[in-house]
Amino acid sequence: MSNDTLRQALGELNGQRDIELHFERAPELTVTNAMLVPDEEDHLVKLTDGKHVYVIDAPRVAWLKIG
Repeated sequence: MSNDTLRQALGELNGQRDIELHFERAPELTVTNAMLVPDEEDHLVKLTDGKHVYVIDAPRVAWLKIG
């Protein structure tokens, strides 16, 4: 998955939904009340829960669940 594709899929996150990300050869990540950080100069995909920022390695995402 590319950064652009992942960013498009995560566009629905508005701080009121949780996301569960599953990666190839890595533990899963659950972010509660997730929000997509707007695209910055570094073009990394970032999520925040308001307390932490998570940088997502898009090519390693196997699947995700937005709830």
